[in-house]
Amino acid sequence: MEELILVRYGEVALKGGNRSFFINRLVRNIGKSLNGIQHSIIKDRGRILVEIPGGPNQLQEAVKRLKKVFGIVSLSRVVKVEKDLDKIKQRALEMVESQQAATFKVESRRADKAFPVKSPEICRQVGAYILEKSDNTRVDVHNPDLLINIEIRDEAYIFAGFEKGSGGLPTGTGGRGLLLLSGGIDSPVAGWMVAKRGVELEAVHFHSFPFTSERAKQKVIDLAEVLAVYTGGIKLHMVSLTDIQGSINRNCPAEQSTILTRRFMMRIAERIAAETKALALVTGESLGQVASQTLESICVTDSSVDLPVFRPLLGMDKVEIIDRARGIDTYELSILPYEDCCTIFLSEHPETKPRLEKILQSESHLEAEPLISQAVESREILNV
Repeated sequence: MEELILVRYGEVALKGGNRSFFINRLVRNIGKSLNGIQHSIIKDRGRILVEIPGGPNQLQEAVKRLKKVFGIVSLSRVVKVEKDLDKIKQRALEMVESQQAATFKVESRRADKAFPVKSPEICRQVGAYILEKSDNTRVDVHNPDLLINIEIRDEAYIFAGFEKGSGGLPTGTGGRGLLLLSGGIDSPVAGWMVAKRGVELEAVHFHSFPFTSERAKQKVIDLAEVLAVYTGGIKLHMVSLTDIQGSINRNCPAEQSTILTRRFMMRIAERIAAETKALALVTGESLGQVASQTLESICVTDSSVDLPVFRPLLGMDKVEIIDRARGIDTYELSILPYEDCCTIFLSEHPETKPRLEKILQSESHLEAEPLISQAVESREILNV
């Protein structure tokens, strides 16, 4: 008896003539996620099967990893048996007995149309055999304790139950984006949501060392590592804003410091995006949450760049964002009390309705291009 993992994909199957591109990318990402685990991957009539010969512990670790691969809707641990109805019946009976199920239901799918018994008849015969051989179980077609699934493909597979995957589209099928990754709750969630739509992510983090600590830097690296489990790896660009923030504080009104700093961050990110061939910037802004996230502030911020800016959290409130952060395992890291560059030089009364002409006037007192170039050229790049 051989146990495998049956992988199901959802909207990938709707991609028409591009379907093979999406499936092949998903297979590649599955292989990448199983690095260090001996495995083989089989494509079989609209399903992907993963063989893990290393025993039950390796199989369970593989399931854990695959649940975080974008593009996988659900998966099941399945038993492979010969395409022989008597053997299928026996294995189904063993499954009912091992689970000590009081009620059961049988469902089947016959992808191999050459198999001589049709799906309804498979269900009828297997169910009748279980009832004949077991005294303590009965059929319940509406709410069974155990749902036995039989799939007839190149081999026959039997399983009970599904484990939910992350869904979405395979990473790498939606182009590349550059995530502005802070140490807070929002931006990791924003990155996760965009990556779920197939976007391959790189990330840029802005710090103000020595005003921000090494612990704050490590916190962001740890957040990137959590995201990398879903995305298959992230290149993280660490950029110092210390000189830029110092220049803003010396030459510009204090209430404009947040929006001015934000515009510099966007322009630096756009410069890095051009180098990395990213097609969009991704931020964790939620409309109205803080001073830099009012509609007026967002419009002024966006005017500093030409690239599109994706804000997947724009219509979410903080409770919704926190729930999602907990679900993807970033929340506990995000609330660690280490400072970031935005809090170090925060004005007591930041401008909430900035006017672009006034912001441009203040920027005219800054040597923007040398400051941006120096920040980009001196950045540290980490492969997470």
